[in-house]
Amino acid sequence: MELEEKKKYGEPFKHDPSFKGPIQNRSCTDIVCCILFIVAILGYIAVGILAWSQGDPRKAIYPTDSRGDFCGQAGTPLENKRKLFYFNIMKCASPMVLLSFQCPTTQLCVETCPDKFMTLTKAYTNDKDFDYYKTFCKETVTRSMSLPDILRDRLCPSMLIPSKSFTRRCFPDLGLKGGVVTVGNSTKFEDGDGKMRDAKDLVDGVKNATVVMEARQVVMKIFEDYTHSWYWILIGLVIAMLLSLLFIVLMRFLAGVMIWIIIIAVIAVIGYGIFHCYMEYANLKNEPGANVTLQELGLQTDFTVYLHIRQTWLAFMIILAIVEVIIILLLIFLRKRILIAIALIKEASKAIRYMMCSMFYPLFTFLLLAIVVAYWAVTAVFLSTSNEAIYKVVNQSACVHSGENCDHANYSTSKMKADCPESECNFAFYGGETVYHKYLIALQFYNVFLFFWCANFVTALGQMSLAGAFASYYWAYSKPGDIPTFPVFSSMGRSLRYHTGSLAFGSLILAIVQIIRVLLEYLDHKLKGAQNKFAKFLLCCLKCCFWCLEKFIKFLNRNAYIMVAIHGKNFCASAMNALNLLMRNLLRVAVVDKVTDFLLFLGKLLIVGLVGVFAFFFFSGRVKAFENTAPNLHYYWVPILTVVIGSYLIAHGFFSVYDMCVDTLFLCFLEDLERNDGSSERPYLMPDSLLKILNKKNKNKAGE
Repeated sequence: MELEEKKKYGEPFKHDPSFKGPIQNRSCTDIVCCILFIVAILGYIAVGILAWSQGDPRKAIYPTDSRGDFCGQAGTPLENKRKLFYFNIMKCASPMVLLSFQCPTTQLCVETCPDKFMTLTKAYTNDKDFDYYKTFCKETVTRSMSLPDILRDRLCPSMLIPSKSFTRRCFPDLGLKGGVVTVGNSTKFEDGDGKMRDAKDLVDGVKNATVVMEARQVVMKIFEDYTHSWYWILIGLVIAMLLSLLFIVLMRFLAGVMIWIIIIAVIAVIGYGIFHCYMEYANLKNEPGANVTLQELGLQTDFTVYLHIRQTWLAFMIILAIVEVIIILLLIFLRKRILIAIALIKEASKAIRYMMCSMFYPLFTFLLLAIVVAYWAVTAVFLSTSNEAIYKVVNQSACVHSGENCDHANYSTSKMKADCPESECNFAFYGGETVYHKYLIALQFYNVFLFFWCANFVTALGQMSLAGAFASYYWAYSKPGDIPTFPVFSSMGRSLRYHTGSLAFGSLILAIVQIIRVLLEYLDHKLKGAQNKFAKFLLCCLKCCFWCLEKFIKFLNRNAYIMVAIHGKNFCASAMNALNLLMRNLLRVAVVDKVTDFLLFLGKLLIVGLVGVFAFFFFSGRVKAFENTAPNLHYYWVPILTVVIGSYLIAHGFFSVYDMCVDTLFLCFLEDLERNDGSSERPYLMPDSLLKILNKKNKNKAGE
């Protein structure tokens, strides 16, 4: 019955006397996808060159008006107009603004931001007010124009609001006084219809601008904290790297002991966290204002305020207690399976001992990913800043050149001006009419898609290179004699020479799913204000399904790359063989593989916990020995959070090698069980520790 169940998932591997690990005589796989990937990369390079020739990254930094001219640029009429004013800043909230760095509203360079309330209707009745108002209008506005003509041609904003300059851009000066929303120093303003309205009515329309203004102080303080603590942050990250290397070295010799130390240490660290939270909770009992609830406190930009509230520490204590109970229960029910996981980690330690260069391979992967990210970011900025001002010929009478594009700078001496003396070369819009500008959004989409594809390809290359190296260790009959020289570099060479197509195929599938998830997130953003609950429910289901699909494809790709590295078959065949092998041993996969992942995660958690606790006591000044050494900071959580995140990334990089090694050895172990039976002709190649756990043994030639 068990044999029939296994046959549902393909035929088990059969013994092959010539099989000795990763096949050397192999051929290229998935050639079509390899060619497609190369063509896509060449197209990506062409898009980058085209964007670099058309774009101007200064537009992403310095303010530009609706014509694309830089505010405050020396030697131009705008030299003294250094600030940017928006006719209707509420239109800048659209995410499409990021594609061109231009808001869909008229923008003017001005000398100063408006400092008073004023409507166009009111200013039009007073010459002095109108002269002030004109400084925020287009140059063509004159006193002789009628009010309807000015509004129809959008020559002036309908209303001025008191504003402050931030990054040389005028944002509404919203504030809070006595619990009442104010604009400038007033709680009232007159709208374009002459009606008096509360200042709070502006809050929803300029919410993003308000957040920016409030965030400015926070960002500046955070930046200042980084300037005072960056060297201490680097020291913390170096400590995390040394701890990661120390744990890896110790695991080579004391894998079993270290695993139990990790388990006990994690439980102890979380236990101390519970104790510390309780002590903080108890110490705040009689403090004034400490019993305020988080709901009553609301959102605060100064996060240290929350640490003076009892409910904050109570929430931390409850969360840590739940995590502690879950970990203890998992360890109780999986204690027998931990022994198998320890055996795999011990074998992984031995494999890494023979190829220590594999520990530093993540640095190479990180370098390639940094190049991919940098190329994507630079190309995106150049694409977003490649729009240009378009001028067209305008003439009141008949003219053969009416509506044609013209050169604004040299129009007075052009043939068009000679043919139509009364014509003018006026600004039409900001964008472009070339084929390049027409497909600019498509190029942005292509840039994002190739970013996902290339990033996944780099990750896949690292996985296949490590898998080939560790597989050569497992299938070596005599260790280390039969292990090839420079196994990691040899495996990477085979992967690039024969299996670039397979790497590109798996990466392409994953990139398609990821780009669909990006589009779903964009749709979710667009539908936030919609009232259609069915559409929201459907979108939520799609997001959940594609999230699960992405996780499954990553799991499948990872095991497919291992099989490609070992057997040299194409991606689809390798993925099918890997999936069938795992399904034929589903119980072992569920218990051993995932328990191993969990134990490695505990190792990361312990490193992050140790470094995080050290950073907390150092930067918060809780220990008197560090009071004179620690820098004075606005937010001590800034370096703490940076050290914690950096420590996790460093630990993840080192432990990812272990993770890949264990996964590779696990698949080789399952294949070994199917290929061999322990006889003298078909001996198992697994270590004695795994043979003992599985109650199996190799027979000697005499026939034991």
